[in-house]
Amino acid sequence: MRFKLISTIIFGLALSGCETSSDGSRTIENSAASGSGSTKVSVLKSSDVKTRRSDLVVPPGTQEDLVVNVGDRVFFSTDSFQLSAGSRAVLEKQAKWLAQNLGATFSVEGHADERGTREYNLALGERRAAAVRDYLVALGVNPNRIQTISFGKERPVDPRSLGEAWSKNRRSVSVVK
Repeated sequence: MRFKLISTIIFGLALSGCETSSDGSRTIENSAASGSGSTKVSVLKSSDVKTRRSDLVVPPGTQEDLVVNVGDRVFFSTDSFQLSAGSRAVLEKQAKWLAQNLGATFSVEGHADERGTREYNLALGERRAAAVRDYLVALGVNPNRIQTISFGKERPVDPRSLGEAWSKNRRSVSVVK
């Protein structure tokens, strides 16, 4: 019990010696009881961690590589399977990525929002996946490397019943196999 109390007091004293610099990072200064001086420990900011996380090397040809360096999804308007200019730009990057990663194959998942019947949304999801596949094939990707599947409204990214959620759920997702 005494050890916990002493530990708590020491920890409190260590925290009271924290400084915050102008860049938002903190330095903890701990004076040793033995008189050997003080030790400064820098504490990272959350922005440092994010920067360092983005510097990690992603293995080429993986799903993570596709997501980080290219983009794995495109979005659609309500009741539509037409590719927007932004969607075509993402798919052009995916086609280049596939050309660089000849061993990779895709499954293109078609999704819909929650509105409409299950059958309607499954058919719409299939048309969305087919539109993505057809565009990739038109860009020179071998059709044998691409499979399609529709999940309709069964796998929402955002389950809320709001316009913002519906726009996230009207999508196709390319999944590396």
